Amino acid sequence: MCGIVGLYLKNPALESKIGELFEPMLEAMTGRGPDSAGFAIYGDEVQSGWVKLTLQSSDENFNWQGFAEKLQAQLDSGFDWFQNATAAVIKAQADEAVVRQLISEIAPELKIMSVGQSIEILKGMGLPAEISERFGLAKMKGSHIIGHTRMATESAVTMEGSHPFSTGADLCLVHNGSLSNHARLRQELKREGIQFETENDTEVAAGYLTWRLQQGDTLAQALNHALDDLDGFFTFAIGTRDGFAVIRDPIACKPAVLAETDDYVAMASEYQALAKLPNIENAKVWEPEPATLYVWERPSAA
Repeated sequence: MCGIVGLYLKNPALESKIGELFEPMLEAMTGRGPDSAGFAIYGDEVQSGWVKLTLQSSDENFNWQGFAEKLQAQLDSGFDWFQNATAAVIKAQADEAVVRQLISEIAPELKIMSVGQSIEILKGMGLPAEISERFGLAKMKGSHIIGHTRMATESAVTMEGSHPFSTGADLCLVHNGSLSNHARLRQELKREGIQFETENDTEVAAGYLTWRLQQGDTLAQALNHALDDLDGFFTFAIGTRDGFAVIRDPIACKPAVLAETDDYVAMASEYQALAKLPNIENAKVWEPEPATLYVWERPSAA
C-alpha cells in the first residue's frame, strides 16, 4: 500500500508556506499508510565547509542539551543546533566523518537520519497527522519536500523502518512497492562500502542510487540503471539538494499522479492529496509514464 507525496516550489515566494501547503498532502495519504510517516524537507542550507545532520532518538527524554554541549566541546569549531521533538538538527563546521565518529562515541544510540547541506529528515511511528504535529510541519520553510505514509506489510512498524531513507549527502528516497532482489543487492552494495541501518528494501534502493552517484553517474543515469538492476514494482520519489525526481518501474502498477503550474510541481499516489493546492484546477495533471524519468531542479549552489 503506502502513500507518496512531493512538492517542488518553482516560485521562491511560496517557500515560507511549504509546510502549510504540504501538511494536507501528507495527511490525505493516511488511508494508504496509517502505521508511520515521515518527510524530507530541503532548506536552511549551511555554507560550504559545514555539514548538517538530522538525528533522532527513540527515547522521548533524551538529554539533547547535554549531548550538544559535549559534541560542541569535542569539535571546538563553528557549531549550532536546535531540537525538534525527538529529533535534533546539528550544524557543524567540520568534516562529516569527524562528526559521525564523535556522535558514535558520545551517544551511539542516536540514529542519523540525514546528512548534507540542506536536507532534514523527520519521521516516526503514528498517524500522519501525529507526525505533522510532532515536528511542526505546518510552520516549516523550504524549497522542496517529499513524504511518505507507511502501511507495514513486510517488516515491523518502527521509526527506523519508516520512510524517507537517506544513504548519501542530501539524497533521499521514498518508495511505494516492493523489490524482489533487495537481499542480494544489499550484500553487493555492502561490499562496495554502502552502509545500511535497517532491513527495509527501500533503504537498499537508496543505497543503490548513492553507489551509482559515487561511480560518477548523474541522477538521471543512476535512475536509468535502476530500471535494469532493481527487480520488482516501484514508484520512487527522490529528493536531492537541488530538486526532486519521480520514476516508475516498466510495468507501473503502483499509482502516481503529477501536477504542474507556474508556481510548483506536485506528486502524489492519489489525486486527492493534490486537491487543496492553490490553482490546482488550472494545473497540468497527468500520470507519469512507465520507465520514464521526470526531474525538476534548480542550478546547484555549489
